[in-house]
Amino acid sequence: MSDQLILDLAPPAPPTLDNFVPGANAAAVAALRRLALGEERVVYLWGDRGCGKTHLLEATRRAADAGLLVLDDVDVLDEPAQVRAFDAFNLARARGMPVAAAGEVPLARLAVREDLRTRLASGLVFQVHALSDDDKADALRREAASRGIALGEDVLRFLRERLPRDLGTQLAVLDALDRYSLARKRALTVPLAREALDRLGLA
Repeated sequence: MSDQLILDLAPPAPPTLDNFVPGANAAAVAALRRLALGEERVVYLWGDRGCGKTHLLEATRRAADAGLLVLDDVDVLDEPAQVRAFDAFNLARARGMPVAAAGEVPLARLAVREDLRTRLASGLVFQVHALSDDDKADALRREAASRGIALGEDVLRFLRERLPRDLGTQLAVLDALDRYSLARKRALTVPLAREALDRLGLA
């Protein structure tokens, strides 16, 4: 098998509540699990772009037992879209369907119709915090351990210094490094990681 095939980055796994690394968001994840079971009515998530809100919404939709209304990026809805969101919200609740929504700002700063804001405020509200570098390092350690990879702190430090900061890319690269290490029948060391990242164009 060619090095390129070995090192091709696998597509990210579909978002689930189990493969979301919670960090400081354990309470939000727990609430979304209850929402998927119909034990909560409404959850609104807010936080900076890239913190994981869309992953959580899609994961909750996939986990929902009996349907779920998802409203993402509500902070950028124009007036007609706000009317549609309001109508969809009312219809979902009339049918007993839970609602998960997200935006980049807290409800107090959400520039939408007051009736829509009131609906979104009728349930639980959580700020979604981006993972810290330590959270990402712990996630890489756990993933390596689950694969039986001996991930030394020197290799971890090397990867964190050279890879993009998003955890999805870091996990995909770890997967590629695992395959490369097995194909080369060499332990995952800094020299091997540097060699593989160079072939990936990431060194």
